[in-house]
Order: sequence, then structure tokens, then C-alpha cells
Amino acid sequence: MSSNTTQRSVIWVLLFALIMLLILYSSNSGNEVFHYTALRARFQRPTNLKKWGITESYVPVSGNKTLTTRCHQCVVITSSSHLLGSKLGPEIERAECTIRMNDAPTTSFDADVGNKTTFRVVAHSSIYRVLKRPQEFVNKTPDTVFIFWGPPSKMQKPNGILLRIIQRVSLSFPNMTAYVVSPTRMKQFDDLFRGETGRDREKSHSWLSTGWFTMVIAVELCDRVHVYGMVPPNYCSRRPQPHRMPYHYYEPKGPDECVTYIQNERSRKGNHHRFITEKKVFSSWAQLYNITFSHPSWT
Repeated sequence: MSSNTTQRSVIWVLLFALIMLLILYSSNSGNEVFHYTALRARFQRPTNLKKWGITESYVPVSGNKTLTTRCHQCVVITSSSHLLGSKLGPEIERAECTIRMNDAPTTSFDADVGNKTTFRVVAHSSIYRVLKRPQEFVNKTPDTVFIFWGPPSKMQKPNGILLRIIQRVSLSFPNMTAYVVSPTRMKQFDDLFRGETGRDREKSHSWLSTGWFTMVIAVELCDRVHVYGMVPPNYCSRRPQPHRMPYHYYEPKGPDECVTYIQNERSRKGNHHRFITEKKVFSSWAQLYNITFSHPSWT
């Protein structure tokens, strides 16, 4: 074999090896958008959440009420199908304060998730689903305090279209107590995400989940927090892979939980929730803010 032929063969082998390395790198780099563990050490921990102060952060939908409720012990009931068949209803009912999210119902599911609802944290995308079912979400538990969050342009007085809808519904139900997260606090939620992950929410094309807002609000309002149904951050990467679980306990034919988490975490185009990254942050808060997780346990 001539020296020229040998050189060309060596060059092709090197090029092939380089291409394979690039493919492997691209594949691995897409597995986790935030590289949370590496980035977190570069940043100073944000201000203690319990020192944020809530007086100016949650604006009453009507009147001049102030959100002053404090609880020694709270439970956060997620919308996860891990709660189905748990028979946790009586245990949840005994909790001092209970916190639910969006349009997760209790009717027909109370044996597993209870019925008591002290707070319900509702995203702008779920407002219509909650308010069009007042018998389930407003009248059924009239002592519930609603906390609505969303883009200030839609939630801010006097022209926010979603705020006006909430106000009209509250006129029909004068006992309804509702607050909207202020624009200042919305910015704090974004700053907190950047401080904990090292990534700007908008630049990383990320949407904060209702779980993010709910966990922060729970830490603010409660001395101790027990979270039911939230899976740990490494759950979907376990081997063998977990069997299929619906994302919501009340939507048995809905999307698979782990598929939803992984697709949102890895996607780089468009805006997506970073569920797995958020759970890593929650894990780092557990000891700091006296948070426990069960069904499944995180320990």
C-alpha cells in the first residue's frame, strides 16, 4: 500500500472518530438543559424565603384584605397519580392547612386526596377551568383562599383581562377570598429561579410551573411542609424505568408523567417547564425549610 493511500486512510479514520465524538457529545448535552449540579456551586444562595415578607406581595382581588394566614404545619397535595389508591384522605384531612394546585378536584377522589382546602394556587392557564366549576372549587370549600398567578399584563389592575374575569366571578360569590401575585413578587420568583439554577428563565426558554409557585408560597406561609405525591428528581432516570403513570390523578388517559417531565426538561425550542430541575431545587430546600416528601418518599 502506498504512503498516500495510508495517509488518506488515517485521515478518514480520524474524521470518522471526530464525527462520532461530536454526535455523542450532542446527544449527551441534550440530556439535561441546566447542568444544575455544576452551576449551583457558582452562585450564592438567594435570600431566605421566610424573610421575603408577604404583606405587599399578594394583592386582593377586591377590597383591602391582607394575606396574613400562618400555619405551623401544611400539606401540599400534588396532582400526581401516585396518590391514587393511597387512602391518604383521612390523614390529609387532619392537617392544619392544606394546599392544592390548579383544577385538581377532590370530588370522587377524597378517599385518596382528602377534601379540605386551605389554599389553592392557580396558574393563569387554569383560571377558566377553575372558575367555570364553582360548585367544585368555590362553593364546596368556601373557606379556601385562592392565590392566582400569571403575567402582570393579564393580572394587574385595572386592565388585566384575567383579573377582570376573577373579579366578576368574585362578585357572584362574595365569600370568595382571592389574591393575585403582585408584579414585584413575580419578578422575585424569576430571580429566585436564576439564583438557584444559574439560568435566566426567559433566556433559557423556561416556564415556571405551578409547583414552583406553590412550594415557595408554602415555605412562606408554613413552619413545616409535607408534600404528597411529588416524585424525586432522579425518579424518571431510574433503571428499570418506572411503569407508566398518568401526569394527573384525575386524567387517567392523560400524558405519561415521566415522558412529560423528560420532554420538558430536554427541550430547547419553545418554552417549557423544567420539572426535573425544579425538583432538584426543592431537594436542596428540604432541610433548610423543613420540607418532607412522601408517596413516594425522597429518602
